[in-house]
Amino acid sequence: MNALFALLVATTLLHPSPLPAAPGGKPKKPAADKVALLRVDKSEHRLDLVAEGGRVIKTYKVAIGSGGAGPKRFEGDKVTPVGTYRVKGRFKGLFHQFINVTYPNDVDRARFAELKRRGEVPPGRTVGFGIGIHGVGKREWNGVHKQSDWTHGCIALDDAEIDELSRLVPDDTTLVITD
Repeated sequence: MNALFALLVATTLLHPSPLPAAPGGKPKKPAADKVALLRVDKSEHRLDLVAEGGRVIKTYKVAIGSGGAGPKRFEGDKVTPVGTYRVKGRFKGLFHQFINVTYPNDVDRARFAELKRRGEVPPGRTVGFGIGIHGVGKREWNGVHKQSDWTHGCIALDDAEIDELSRLVPDDTTLVITD
């Protein structure tokens, strides 16, 4: 047993770890870029994962709502909202996987109230809810679905992409959507 211990100590001294030791004696892992921001450009059909400092880590092509440009006005308009939101939870099953975002925010609520006051909201409509980033849920639709805007206001990726995004993006990450 002592000979084995001596051999391990000698091997460690002759072949030290290439990474400096962290407190507690474990080697430090190289720092990986952490996602600090999600940025969606509706006109470019692009979702960027952005690290602190602004470096784009990865870019995805996306499908968005079929309602066109501009901010979401009310429930059912099929417009992907414009504004700043946060990632708040995720669940599997709906469109393969669904990452919920904090729509509506205070700006959306104020816009809706003003539109309603001016009589520009159809009767019975609300500001809406349930906006998120999701997959498609059907293998044969992966890739193909991005040829047109088809969601009711969400942002859609292929199923493998939403799985990757879900692993990389923690809750409370900021999401900025622009036209």
